[in-house]
Amino acid sequence: MTELSISLLPENPADDAAIERLVARTFGPGRYARTAYRLRENNPHRRDLSFTAYIGTMLVGSVRLTPIVIGELPALLLGPLTVEPPFRSHGIGRRLVERSLVAAKAALEGEGAARLVLLVGDEPYYGSMGFQRVPHGQVSLPGPVDPARVLVCPLDATPMDVVRGAVRKDFARAPIQESA
Repeated sequence: MTELSISLLPENPADDAAIERLVARTFGPGRYARTAYRLRENNPHRRDLSFTAYIGTMLVGSVRLTPIVIGELPALLLGPLTVEPPFRSHGIGRRLVERSLVAAKAALEGEGAARLVLLVGDEPYYGSMGFQRVPHGQVSLPGPVDPARVLVCPLDATPMDVVRGAVRKDFARAPIQESA
């Protein structure tokens, strides 16, 4: 197969409907029952840290970062990360995650900036991108989750031992969303 020409672009309001259709196709109605969804519900994502993947004019992938707090530590929740099924295994998801992490690191300036990115996912996939397992019992999420799948990626030198406490929405740092 030939190499795909993929464009990674900052998410914009015009992408919203296509992203929602993609998320619905790839995660189905069960996405509403997931613990991570509870942290995203009514908690606007950071559009400046969220990206889309296009092949030509077709949206084939998306990643979003949403403000959260772990204990008192400002953080971001990665997800949903989604790629159209026929385009998986081409590195699109990895490129989206890496681009969002670069943007999040660039946004470290200023008081209250997110110090790390949290996700619930597979360590073998995300580990190579800098994510590491949170030691069991250090954090609690607002619903059931396999503790082995709770991962964080420090954006600076924040030590893992300060990553502790309840994970909750961070409305104080949530952006005001523009309508499409």
